[in-house]
Amino acid sequence: MLRIPWKQVNWLNSLFLIFTLLLTLTAVPIYLWRYGLDWFQVSLFVVMFMATGMSITLGYHRLFSHRAFAANPVIRFLTLVFGAAAFENSALCWSADHRRHHKHVDHDEDPYDISKGFFHAHMGWIMIKLEPHTSFDYAKDLLRDRLVMWQHRYYVPIAITAGYLLPALIGGLWNGVHGALGGLLIAGIARTVCVQQMTFFINSLCHTIGNRPYSSQCTARDSGLMAFFTFGEGYHNFHHAFQHDYRNGVKPWQFDPTKWAIWLLCKFGLAKDLRRVPEGRIMMAEVAEQQRLLSNRLEVLHIPTHAERLRERMAAAQASLHEAFVRWEKLESEYAQSMERKLNASREKLAELQREVRDARDRVYAAMREWRETHQSILSQLAEAAPA
Repeated sequence: MLRIPWKQVNWLNSLFLIFTLLLTLTAVPIYLWRYGLDWFQVSLFVVMFMATGMSITLGYHRLFSHRAFAANPVIRFLTLVFGAAAFENSALCWSADHRRHHKHVDHDEDPYDISKGFFHAHMGWIMIKLEPHTSFDYAKDLLRDRLVMWQHRYYVPIAITAGYLLPALIGGLWNGVHGALGGLLIAGIARTVCVQQMTFFINSLCHTIGNRPYSSQCTARDSGLMAFFTFGEGYHNFHHAFQHDYRNGVKPWQFDPTKWAIWLLCKFGLAKDLRRVPEGRIMMAEVAEQQRLLSNRLEVLHIPTHAERLRERMAAAQASLHEAFVRWEKLESEYAQSMERKLNASREKLAELQREVRDARDRVYAAMREWRETHQSILSQLAEAAPA
């Protein structure tokens, strides 16, 4: 039987989450039955959903929590205002909790530790008073940010004004009292519930279902389906492996509108210093994880001699790939340093270094092809050796 620790309940958070959900399930349908739904209310909901949802993913998460890029003061201000309108606490508290999550993921000090249960990770941690409370030791840099501290001090009035009064005002200008009520209920309250659930599912579902192509060191998983509903945040395994990259969907075909928005802001001069993990490091992380999975399969192979021979083949291919990658990385570093000091480097020297970098990269890709062929060959042999 589930026992609720009543003395630990955070009543303010709990009542807000429950009340907004009840209004969404009752008052919103009644309004729609009484007044119908027009294109304006739908558009207002979509605009507010995108403004507040992207302010969480682009602003609270990738900008303030991970410093994955730097943004123009106008962008910082807008993401702080509309991030508050998502009613997920101030950027300072949100970032401090999120950094703590990354530092202690899947352990007791993780605020939304999935090992404590799906509901706890989803929203239970918000409804229960945590011990210890949010520590700003994880966000000392943000304590020195005047704009972040302004939003933190006035978080509640900013949230109410931008999250509820603004859509009500816009709806009222469109269609009087009925429009204002619709703006409040649909683009205000219902939108708040949807954006919050979008965020909550990253903490719960993306630590429960999906695959782990980059690291199995924690429960974070990649989910293309969740990425579709969370502006690209669903590629959570990549994010935990490379948290300071401004991208979550790193593959060209992966759906990550937050990444695209940051890239566009950069092109318009509104963002800069976009942090990217080198392609080779991402590739090597995938190799290491596939190697680990294959090693686990070889461990249970009941033909020791055969298993050892396959293991040696795999180790040789991986060693060759690792050696090529280390050389590529070293030459790229030398080339970057030479470019910074290009006044002191001859054009011929730079051209020679550039050729060496290209050659090293080509060797890495050749070694990668060899590794993949070896990997696939071993998988095929394991499949043939498996009992029918």
